[in-house]
Amino acid sequence: MGNYRMCLCFTRKFRVTEAEPPSDVKEAFNKYAGDGTHMTAEQLQHFLVEFQAESGSTSASEAERIMEQVLQKRHNIAKLISRGTLLTLDDFHHYLFSSDLNPPIRAQVVHQDMTVPLSHYYIYTGHNSYLTGNQLSSDCSDVPIIEALKRGVRVVELDIWPNSEKDNVHVLHGRTLTTPVELIKCLKSIKEHAFSESPYPVIITLEDHLTPDLQAKVAQMLIETFEDMLFYPESEFLKEFPSPEQLKYRIIISTKPAREYLKAQTGNGRGDDLHKSEEEDLWGKEPSELNTDEHEEDDDTSDSDSSEDNNGGNIGGLSSPGARKYKHLIAIHAGKPKGGLKEVLKIELNKVRRLSLSEQALEKAAESYGTDIVRFTQKNILRVYPKGTRFNSSNYKPLIGWMHGAQMVAFNMQGYGRSLWLMQGMFRANGGCGYVKKPDFVMKNLDNQVFYPKANLPVKKTLKVKVYMGDGWHLDFKHTHFDLYSPPDFYTRVGIAGVPADEIMKQTKKKEDIWRPSWEEEFTFQLKVPELALLRVEVHEHDLSEKDDFGGQTCFPVSELKQGIRAVPLFDRKGNKYNTIRLLMRFHFI
Repeated sequence: MGNYRMCLCFTRKFRVTEAEPPSDVKEAFNKYAGDGTHMTAEQLQHFLVEFQAESGSTSASEAERIMEQVLQKRHNIAKLISRGTLLTLDDFHHYLFSSDLNPPIRAQVVHQDMTVPLSHYYIYTGHNSYLTGNQLSSDCSDVPIIEALKRGVRVVELDIWPNSEKDNVHVLHGRTLTTPVELIKCLKSIKEHAFSESPYPVIITLEDHLTPDLQAKVAQMLIETFEDMLFYPESEFLKEFPSPEQLKYRIIISTKPAREYLKAQTGNGRGDDLHKSEEEDLWGKEPSELNTDEHEEDDDTSDSDSSEDNNGGNIGGLSSPGARKYKHLIAIHAGKPKGGLKEVLKIELNKVRRLSLSEQALEKAAESYGTDIVRFTQKNILRVYPKGTRFNSSNYKPLIGWMHGAQMVAFNMQGYGRSLWLMQGMFRANGGCGYVKKPDFVMKNLDNQVFYPKANLPVKKTLKVKVYMGDGWHLDFKHTHFDLYSPPDFYTRVGIAGVPADEIMKQTKKKEDIWRPSWEEEFTFQLKVPELALLRVEVHEHDLSEKDDFGGQTCFPVSELKQGIRAVPLFDRKGNKYNTIRLLMRFHFI
């Protein structure tokens, strides 16, 4: 008699149950549907105007259009819907839970005033835009530049160095092992993709380590590549920055005036002193002793605007025709005057400029000179960049820059993390065009008082946020992604990023063993500076034995939120939108 081996295989079935509409959705439907079972286009119009606080101009024809889209999408009806078609409760719930038909923020159109100077806007800004990964050994490429432009980034940074033969120009992160890419390749990619997502100007910040002859070569490259797209200032220094509207479809160059490439200072770009002066960059002396002529990690802050060195010699190569041509292309002059902090933040009557500070330098300066920084940024541009020790392309918290009026809060777009989520959230505002108008109180001195971010201000607005339910994880993730043996245990974190007095995070209870969790929990946020507040939303899956799993995130400017019940799409860690994952939430301002 033979021997037999028996194997019993068990398969866990992950059943996804259909979630009922939340009670608030049912109540709203019953209130606006005349017979409580079906809703007409006219009744939907009343719901949109009264409950959702949509524009009073929302017409019956607009409501009919929404109904057509809902029914075509839900029931796969290809033909046009007749005017007599009605919505059921399930249709109504489906509409509210559609992030395409019922988004949480204003329509993706530019709605802010774009006719004031550039200094009046926060500008979507990249740092070391050419790096594909970490700051020390990754490849340099035009690919991350293209990706950034497609996300709406408007400021691209290029570090330009001589190649090994000193006859051409490369882009690379100096004093590291990053592999270079030719400058001309980056410029051509910028030209091709600059305005694919936004018509407003692209600013190229050049960290220049070139000799005068190579500066002349760069000038020729810029002129031949961008042609009429290139913005030429009429005079050597701008008295006031043009507006984004005036600069539509234009390329702007920002760097320091032409200066001689100093071999002793930069070597071949591969030395071991990448961050030897990182601590000098802190402005770590007592405020009265702060001196800003020290060498800093980022070239934008290493020299004054003067073309004379300490011995009075001409180091700018300004006698060279090529260098003069290069200088003529610089529309936004960078650099800072010799002297202490008061000189750095000096406002000149007939000249505007760009100043660059590291994240640490800004924090130090803000401790004692916060209002001076705000006053400086009302007319001039302040760029803030990550400290040099962020080798993994991580980022810092952007709010300190925005609170002090900094227009260019430069980020490593190739990184990811909560700081980058805030940056992406901020620039979902104003149609995602890459320019967000600064609040008036940052630009204007109310009652002769400059805005002070740490001031004890009264509550200006109260936001109520209700988290109803979530859906889509079973479609965007494998059923065993969160747990091998059971459905996930989701919870949602909701909070505010903004001035210190407004910052807070709250959390729902966790819902166990369910793919379509329903929380129906409400949170209240009292906001002192709602104009600078960002709503943060994160979903996590509770794990008893390990760190909780990530289930999605999003971030929106509070000023852009639409009131009412809204479908909120979620994004992955890098800011890519999930196909189906979303939350149903309600926003209400008091």
